[in-house]
Amino acid sequence: MTENLGRTSPRRTAFVVHSQLLSADDVSRALRRMAHEVLEHNSHHDPIMVIGLQTGGVPFAEALVKILREIGDAPIELGTLDVAFFRDDLSEHPVLDATSTLIPGDLSGQIVLLVDDVLFTGRTIRAALNALSEWGRPRSIQLAVLVDRGHRELPIRPDYVGKNLPTALREAIVATLDGVWIGTEEPS
Repeated sequence: MTENLGRTSPRRTAFVVHSQLLSADDVSRALRRMAHEVLEHNSHHDPIMVIGLQTGGVPFAEALVKILREIGDAPIELGTLDVAFFRDDLSEHPVLDATSTLIPGDLSGQIVLLVDDVLFTGRTIRAALNALSEWGRPRSIQLAVLVDRGHRELPIRPDYVGKNLPTALREAIVATLDGVWIGTEEPS
């Protein structure tokens, strides 16, 4: 079965589903647990700027913000960050479609929670750290990912993980609020 599952790739590939690893309920439970961990790790009154990485991290950031506001007292703001022009692999994978960055204010002295869907090599997070430096000097930057699939190329480790799902290099993961699937990317 070949499905898009809301994922587009600059390399023009199709995601071929092998199996579903997490259901929508599993994803919802993981996000709720992560939100509780965020509040346990930070003061319940310190403002937190939650920033979703375009495009995969944005829905998870929005969901986390909703839960954090529901269960905590801390002021929570939401932003989005496009790291496309901060990547170190532009020569290999040119940017086709840029998305928007919306950071509501100076990040200096703020607690920033970066949110992404899948953590793989760590290069997207490195690019996000570079991009954030243009918006001020946060007090701390924490990382939440729904799926950590391993295979890091950089010394980056998430603070909050929905699920560790070790994969083979040839496999691909697609994570949405509707579930998480494992499969392969094949030329379309």
